[in-house]
Amino acid sequence: MSATLAHRQARQIKLMAFDVDGVLTDGTLYFTAQGDEMKAFNTLDGHGLKMLANAGIVLAIITGRHSRAVELRAKNLGIELLLQGIEDKHRAMQDLLQPLNLEFADAGYMGDDVVDLPLLRACGFSASVPNGHALVRSHVHYVTQAAAGGGAVREICELILAAQGKLEAALAPYLAPTSASMANPAIRPST
Repeated sequence: MSATLAHRQARQIKLMAFDVDGVLTDGTLYFTAQGDEMKAFNTLDGHGLKMLANAGIVLAIITGRHSRAVELRAKNLGIELLLQGIEDKHRAMQDLLQPLNLEFADAGYMGDDVVDLPLLRACGFSASVPNGHALVRSHVHYVTQAAAGGGAVREICELILAAQGKLEAALAPYLAPTSASMANPAIRPST
């Protein structure tokens, strides 16, 4: 699908949900000798999620696995809507939307495998990653350039912010002149 269509679909999103394995991570499962699961998360993705939340988008994680690491990451990012061990992600989203008085058209989801298809196809905006299942990639509004666990979520966060005309405001605090930039012409913002 085209970036123009993706922007059009992302304009109305009020809630954006994400899968974990293969989206927020590269999909590799790591286990210690004691059987503890470990996951690696990307800081670019984390900041993108914070920018999206600060712009008024409700964030959720809907994943089929249980993981203490995911629970800690969600808490760190301030994501309160964390649904783990979910077999029917479509139903889980429906249950999230109802108390918020939202419809599927108001929601987005990012997933990578065929188990995500019912939810991806129902949402107003859907996204996947380059190494997502081919059938998934053929049914979403947008496939990221960045890899899963390597900035793909950040790419989607910025796409939604841009589509809603909020990206410039989200980035503005980082471009504001500082005393150091005023003293050093090499780091002054261009005009």
